[in-house]
Amino acid sequence: MNNPFVRSTAMLILCSLSFSVAAAEVVVLSGLHDTIAWLESERWWGEEKRTEQLAVPRALITGIPPTWQETAKTIPVAQKKEIFYRFLLPLIMHANVMILDRRARLGAMAEQLRSGAVLAPDDLALASDDLAWLQEISVLLRIVNSARVDNLGADPVELTRVIDEALYKMDVIPAGLALGQAAYESGYGTSRFAAEGNALFGQWTFGGEGLVPEQQRGELGDHRIAAFDWPFDSVRAYFINLSSHPAYEDFRKLRAELRRDGKPLDSLVLAAGLIHYSERGQEYVDTLRGIIRVNNLSIADAAEFRDEPMRFIVGAKDEAEALEIRAEIRAARQSGQLEDIVARMNLE
Repeated sequence: MNNPFVRSTAMLILCSLSFSVAAAEVVVLSGLHDTIAWLESERWWGEEKRTEQLAVPRALITGIPPTWQETAKTIPVAQKKEIFYRFLLPLIMHANVMILDRRARLGAMAEQLRSGAVLAPDDLALASDDLAWLQEISVLLRIVNSARVDNLGADPVELTRVIDEALYKMDVIPAGLALGQAAYESGYGTSRFAAEGNALFGQWTFGGEGLVPEQQRGELGDHRIAAFDWPFDSVRAYFINLSSHPAYEDFRKLRAELRRDGKPLDSLVLAAGLIHYSERGQEYVDTLRGIIRVNNLSIADAAEFRDEPMRFIVGAKDEAEALEIRAEIRAARQSGQLEDIVARMNLE
């Protein structure tokens, strides 16, 4: 993978939805002991009480530490799992925050169209910035063909139809389900694809990019595992995949039915809609449900972020490297290089 941030891991991390880059806190953790000590200090370690609301730190990891594969082999399985889940959950929750933000924008646009309000000149039914955004979303979600998307603009009825379909396709994915799939597909972050490409969900790609499996199947062509600059990119791609690919229509129908009936979006229920995620079919679903059930991952379905600023976590192999990374962060703040990096991270 051609990662422009390989030299300076710290350069991946400084951004926020609600506060300035200069104010963002970066936590650099060196090694297992330092990591667990930090989790304990955050009250984000140990068994959770099922009767209590799960309150999650706003802390996003910026990469899978290069030492994780080896470290995971030397610690108890329960500890390996807990570290993985604790650091992955905030990424999934942040993706759901972004989803809810986009649903709110779609809902406001739909309301404006239904009210008949005149929103823009030149016979456009929506303001130009809203229309451009909707066109982008409709292609991303496979609602409108990219060759015809420019025709989407003046007809309020067609725009309303597209918005309704976008709201159907783009919705929350329960955190417990995403945690279970990431654990399954990445071996709790220890797979080669996770270590080399921040790939957490085993998503295939074609066209010569990505990581080559050890055993490619000729009948499937040059299929590879998609690689990403940082873990949140993998989470984002997973959300887009479940929201748009025809193979996951069963998942989307189940989710919409739960919404319609006023029921919570339950990980164990929605796992049934992922029968086509793997060639294993129902066996895959059964295994996924087992992971969710045994590890009590459904507790994450209703998790909430703590009311605190966003922070970012960088892993270092040892204290010497941690010192170097902290120096890079200080230099990046002073030079202003962080502004460009933030724009490329697409966290809003």
